[in-house]
Amino acid sequence: MTLPTIDLRSDTVTRPTPGMRAAMASAVVGDDVFGEDPTTLELEHRVADLLGREAGMFVPSGTMANQIALQLHARHGDEVLVAEGAHCLWYESGAAAAIAGVQLVPVGLAGEVSPDQIRGALRPRVDWCPGTRALVLENTHNRAGGRVIGIAECRAAIVAAHEAGLKVHLDGARLFNAAVALGVSAREVVSDADTISVCLSKGLGAPVGSVLVGTRDHLIEARRLRKRMGGGMRQVGVLAAAGIFALDHHVARLAEDHLAARTLASGLARCNGLTVGTPDTNIVMIDLPADGPIDAGAFAHRAKSRGILLSVFGEFRLRAVTHLDVSLNDVGAATEMLREIAHSVFA
Repeated sequence: MTLPTIDLRSDTVTRPTPGMRAAMASAVVGDDVFGEDPTTLELEHRVADLLGREAGMFVPSGTMANQIALQLHARHGDEVLVAEGAHCLWYESGAAAAIAGVQLVPVGLAGEVSPDQIRGALRPRVDWCPGTRALVLENTHNRAGGRVIGIAECRAAIVAAHEAGLKVHLDGARLFNAAVALGVSAREVVSDADTISVCLSKGLGAPVGSVLVGTRDHLIEARRLRKRMGGGMRQVGVLAAAGIFALDHHVARLAEDHLAARTLASGLARCNGLTVGTPDTNIVMIDLPADGPIDAGAFAHRAKSRGILLSVFGEFRLRAVTHLDVSLNDVGAATEMLREIAHSVFA
């Protein structure tokens, strides 16, 4: 008998819901490179308005949004400070160097960056030294286990960066998770960041796409950079419609994913051999003992054989992510399977 698969690798594995598919099928479209796709224009306006910014631009991926932001805020050879473990440092195939031409310098710990850490990392703008031009924050922070960076901490970092003459980009791939977890609007979370990117294809469940927002001047240049990078799309309203549906129907329900993650973490925290913290949002980090009988890859292989898909996040670290395609019943079944594996390994 084939076991049903419970996919906890990422919230990027979600599939469009029937309602989202219907919205995509009925979308009114035009040529977006000419600025004539009404559904895309509506999405861009909606996200910019939600975040209190002048303009927005739909892009195929969060990586492209981040790389465009780096090019807006820094020149080739400049340094950009990034929160430790930042997506643009770990998961964008070296694009910051290859495309934006900047050097990334990690600062802070577990996603948080203090004003003193920003001031301490600044380089002088002299001809023999790369100048520090920008700061990239990430909220929620993926490698810190979906950690929410608090409003006060985020604002303090942005103020310190601006006082030092830096521009600030906020990588908000899971921004709405942070807003729901904090019980505030997304606009409150982003504070005074110069540009913000939000992903539609993670917890919000759209099949593809992110939106970059900022000033109108930022977005004029951003569109040129998007075209240069091959991101100019035509009748893309069929995808933008999925993003609009997600904003209308899938934001508040993120609280369900957070509950599912806490339920999973609570069930696994009592297992011998597993160290699991309490998640802020929808990401659960599972640590195995470094001196134990199994590493993360082998544990994930055993889980896969039982129908549970996990991400390997280090030699002895696993990541499980809850999302709209994972029910509380799925979480219960996954918890029991993982507990049985842990018992067989660590008993």
